[in-house]
Amino acid sequence: MLPVNDASFDDYIGKIGTAKVTVPLPNRGIAARARAALDLGRTAMWIERGPDIWWGGIPWTADLASDERGMLGLQVQAAGWASYLDHRAIFHTQQGTAVDQFDIVRGLLAYSASLAGGDIGIEWDDEQLSGTLRDRTYRRYDQPRIREVIDQLASVEDGFEWRIASYRDPGSGRRVKRLQLGAPVIRTGETEIVLDHPGPIRSYGWPIDATVRANVWQSRGASDNRNQTQESLPLMTELLVDEEQLAAGWPRLDATSDYTTVTDPGTLAAHARADLAAATNPQTIPEVTVALDRVALSPALLGATVRVRIRDLWWAEGLDRRYRVVGLAISPPLRGRPETAKLFLEAA
Repeated sequence: MLPVNDASFDDYIGKIGTAKVTVPLPNRGIAARARAALDLGRTAMWIERGPDIWWGGIPWTADLASDERGMLGLQVQAAGWASYLDHRAIFHTQQGTAVDQFDIVRGLLAYSASLAGGDIGIEWDDEQLSGTLRDRTYRRYDQPRIREVIDQLASVEDGFEWRIASYRDPGSGRRVKRLQLGAPVIRTGETEIVLDHPGPIRSYGWPIDATVRANVWQSRGASDNRNQTQESLPLMTELLVDEEQLAAGWPRLDATSDYTTVTDPGTLAAHARADLAAATNPQTIPEVTVALDRVALSPALLGATVRVRIRDLWWAEGLDRRYRVVGLAISPPLRGRPETAKLFLEAA
């Protein structure tokens, strides 16, 4: 265990969380311990708060810095466990027909762990099912990254959410890395937390963005290279048009997406339909910042529902809505400001 300063970290559903810490090096002994412990890309990093684990991941980069007084500090940047799957490729064709999409994910993780040096201790529940069956083939010739294909599988029509959570087992006390799955979304917690502004909410941000909207969509898949005598053309979906939006007076807004490893027309069409559905009514992701000395929060809140109540000049009539927490970022206390948590929200 090493002492750290200025620890900040975040965690998300649908996105890899990161952590930044500074290890002070006031003497030769601590410097030697830090050099021995921080073998980048090999070391596991856990952030604990009291008896609980708040974050876990892999340190990938570090920067040794000296200030004007000669004081040394090692600034370490880490990413959540799922970042390891960015460094794992599929070198052996994986194929399944009419397989539950959760089993496809578990099969990919099992494949990753089965190869020499590939098991980093990720655990999962074999019994949980989504009820949606998929046909998938991941070819060794494409050499896709495992996280990329899981993200693509999750984002298709009738997809799911996934993350690798960190916590301490209440029975044994051991630290756990566990795959968390939810279809269509991950939901946790039974007790609703109420956040008020003015009140525990110190500040908030409410993005309003039309640049991500679209009402016409086409997706492009893998190229057909089987006939070398003909031009290689990619698989294309039909042009999907939201006629209702156009009839309601919206201007035509075109968008496209690429799935270069998808060879099945049905799979590509399901991706296109999911992409269009997300673009015709894009989710607003508001964020609220709360002081941790005012309300008890932890990363276990991811997937839970909170009730947000705001009354100010914009929400003069008062906002009172329920949201699901899809992201959380912890910032250390600064002079004149307590330790804070920024919550990223999605309509519940």
